[in-house]
Amino acid sequence: MIAYTLVGTNDLEKSTAFYDALLAEIGGKQAVAVDRVILYAGAEGTPFFGIAQPANGQPANVGNGSMVSLGAKSPEEVDRLHAKALDLGASDEGAPGPRTNQGLNFYAGYFRDPDGNKLNFFYMG
Repeated sequence: MIAYTLVGTNDLEKSTAFYDALLAEIGGKQAVAVDRVILYAGAEGTPFFGIAQPANGQPANVGNGSMVSLGAKSPEEVDRLHAKALDLGASDEGAPGPRTNQGLNFYAGYFRDPDGNKLNFFYMG
């Protein structure tokens, strides 16, 4: 159902360096780079993830309650990817660990990218 998700950036060069390094850890690579938007692809047939400078020319800002969840293959991969994000300049929004939410059991680690967008790495086995 989802074709792609985008997070905004005010520094496309810095954001590109962050996501090039982070998403390479899970096989992601730049698939489309046009003007103010970069889309990353993973496995064929999966949704794209992108970074973009806003089309209206206004500063990018973070949506309250908005988050992008990136899939991981194991709890250990969540741990490793969360640590990599922090090493690349992200801030911690919730250390990796098991979570339960209304009967849903999963493992996740939350972070904010250098622009303040909230993301997590997520595993549900």
